[in-house]
Amino acid sequence: MNAPLSDDATEAGAVAAYLKQHPSFLSDYPELAAQLTVPREQGSVASLAAYQLQQLREKNAELEQRLAELGAIAADNERLMERVHALNVALLRANTLEVTTRTVMARLSEDFHTEQVRLLLFGSNADLPRSDWLRQVGGGAAELTELAELLERQEPISGRLAPDKLARLFGDDAAAIRSAALMPLGDAGILAIGSHNPDRFQPGMGTLFLKMIAATVTAALARARDLA
Repeated sequence: MNAPLSDDATEAGAVAAYLKQHPSFLSDYPELAAQLTVPREQGSVASLAAYQLQQLREKNAELEQRLAELGAIAADNERLMERVHALNVALLRANTLEVTTRTVMARLSEDFHTEQVRLLLFGSNADLPRSDWLRQVGGGAAELTELAELLERQEPISGRLAPDKLARLFGDDAAAIRSAALMPLGDAGILAIGSHNPDRFQPGMGTLFLKMIAATVTAALARARDLA
């Protein structure tokens, strides 16, 4: 059975009285204000309509800001994809191990705007150039005790590194490195990118592009060794 009309009127009166006693109620529950129906051209009730409109404007502004952020992220990802593609194409053209290593160094330094690049290769090869950016590790993975966990997991990492890792990777330039990204290259070695900016590489950043770079470089090194 439906409740008597007098009960409905009593409840409505109680709600109205409560709202009068608590004028900030809708501020605490803005989602409720957006659902209310407001009669037009009835004097002071227009203030509630204005409140609803303001809430919608603020929500739209938040959505627009979020869309702008997503658009910026998409644009950054597109640029990164283009650079990874350019690296891939350049490495396909390399026909020796020396050219391959020089291509890695050049592309990462120029296209990715990195201050320091280090390529640590396991084994030794007399044909490879002598340079600070290329280091041959005759003892293989066992020699890099500071990086044992990285080599065991075979997953890229990024962020601020411990001093012993920085020293092993960047040598005399370690003091200037504020953040870095490390990419294990399977049985080939390690690729490291260092930045003077402490926020360039952060622990929470995605590793998708680092994995793509690592896979590309690993395949290129294996191909160059097969061609030798």
